[in-house]
Amino acid sequence: MPSQFRIPKAHLDGAYGAVMTRLAQRMWGQVPDNAHVLWHNKPVLRSVFAFEQRVGRWKALDPHLKAYAEMASAGVIGCSWCLDFGYFLAHTKGLDEAKVREVPRWRESEVFTDLEREVMAYAEAMTVTPPAVTDEMVASLDRQLGHAAVVELTMMIAVENERSRFNAAMGLASQGFSDVCELPLAAPAGAAGAATT
Repeated sequence: MPSQFRIPKAHLDGAYGAVMTRLAQRMWGQVPDNAHVLWHNKPVLRSVFAFEQRVGRWKALDPHLKAYAEMASAGVIGCSWCLDFGYFLAHTKGLDEAKVREVPRWRESEVFTDLEREVMAYAEAMTVTPPAVTDEMVASLDRQLGHAAVVELTMMIAVENERSRFNAAMGLASQGFSDVCELPLAAPAGAAGAATT
C-alpha cells in the first residue's frame, strides 16, 4: 500500500530541491517519501538530515546488530516504510540478507545467535510504552558488547523510534525500496509483544 500522506506531498522545488532529488536518486534510486513531508519545514529537514549524517558515522556497534535493532524497533511501531528502507540499506551495505529478512519474525526464526536475540529483545523493550528495559538486559549487553557499543545501540534504538513514529504518524508506507533485494522480508508470525527472550 503506498503512502497516505496526511499532509500534502510537497514538491521539491528550487536549487536545493534539485540537489536533494539528484542526491536521493543517486543514493537510493528515488526520493524518500519523508523528504516530501519534511520539505514543508526546511529548518527541520536540514536538522534531521545533518543529524542523520552524523549518526551514519557511528562505528562502535556491529552493523548487523545495528540493523537488527533498528528493524525490530520499527516492527513494534508498525512502520512499514522503515522496515522497507532498512532492508534496502542492509542490502546496499552487504549485510546478510537471509538473516535481515527474518527480523520481523525473529522469535520464531532459528537463524539468530543468542546475542542477536538479546539485541532485538532490548530494541523491543525500549520501544514499547512504557519501556520494559530491565537492569539484567543492560548488564548482559554491556558484558558482551562494552560500554561504547551499548550506548550506541541504545541511541540507535531511540533514533529509530523517532524515525518510525514520525513516518507512521505522517502516513508513510513502504515505497518498494526492498524490491531490489533478492529476498522478500519475512512476514511476522504474530504481533510484537513485550520484549522477552
